Amino acid sequence: MPERVAIYPGTFDPITLGHFDILQRASKLFDRVIITLAINSNKTPLFSKEERLEFIKDAVKNISNVTVDSFEGMLIYFAEKTGAIAVIRGLRAISDFEFEFQLALMNRKQNSEITTVFLMPNEKYTYLNSSIIREVARFGGDVSSFITPLVAEKLKDKFLK
Repeated sequence: MPERVAIYPGTFDPITLGHFDILQRASKLFDRVIITLAINSNKTPLFSKEERLEFIKDAVKNISNVTVDSFEGMLIYFAEKTGAIAVIRGLRAISDFEFEFQLALMNRKQNSEITTVFLMPNEKYTYLNSSIIREVARFGGDVSSFITPLVAEKLKDKFLK
């Protein structure tokens, strides 16, 4: 039986425990999950590509069937290149659904063999996103219970200069 590969794309600026929760769930459903940093030239991330990849690698180091990669361009082309059968997308709230649904339909139009799988994080992470983490950290708030220790350290370095 061929290996069932899924990709979990995102800008992960920075990766949160909500992202990690989705990733753990996906790793139980697929033989291999590629968590991939999406490089979007329209966004200006707080952390560099290299920093974000470092954070992701640190977060996933104990999940044996997860690999880390990055891509630029259309997600569906990256999925085809990696042999993925699924794209993992997290849904925190109903407000996420409309946009994610549109993306899923567009991806299906591009390649009907690649399925979008929506996963919900644990309820304790439903309000969490990278933008909120950055904003709270910028003003000195404690975000350590929502991110890995490495990310917490690097956020402090960014904002306490």
